[in-house]
Amino acid sequence: MIYLILADGFEEMEAIGTIDILRRCGLQVQTLSITGKRVVVSARGVIVKADSLFRKNHLIHCDALILPGGLKGAETMNKNAVLRLAISQQCHEGTIIAAICAAPMVLGTAGVLKGKHATIYPGMEEHIEGAICHREAYVIEHDNVITAAGPAATRLFACAIARRLVSNPTIVEQIESDMLFEGYDKSQEQVLRF
Repeated sequence: MIYLILADGFEEMEAIGTIDILRRCGLQVQTLSITGKRVVVSARGVIVKADSLFRKNHLIHCDALILPGGLKGAETMNKNAVLRLAISQQCHEGTIIAAICAAPMVLGTAGVLKGKHATIYPGMEEHIEGAICHREAYVIEHDNVITAAGPAATRLFACAIARRLVSNPTIVEQIESDMLFEGYDKSQEQVLRF
């Protein structure tokens, strides 16, 4: 099972886009609210009903743990000591730990980025304590930790997670092609205005 953590103020594209791509790849994703209520409100007021409330026992033996960004949501996750402990334990067990935008701060606080290459939303580098930070990369994979810089990296982030978890990696390439992410001529004008 893949768990994606939601907190009020989450970044819509990073959460919903990641869920969408992973489910298209045939992976089971369950959303967990860390707010104590199943209804969670995004950074721009989109209301989402989480599949379940976060409980520490959800994270035992999961395949992946995903933290979407959105500064307010990331700050809420960062304050949750039970979540940080679960991240640390799962990371040491080899579970895929993935965070995008502001959410890598939670991984930094949890201590799982020490000595690892990572990225975070530009300007927030001081929040990933102990990491070898790269501003120029959209997505960085280091061992079982995947970090991404922000909303524009959502597809790359989700596909990096999927490639680690699907039994046949060509599934991810097919999904990218089906969604028109791959296979178009990038030199062509993609927006026409008349």
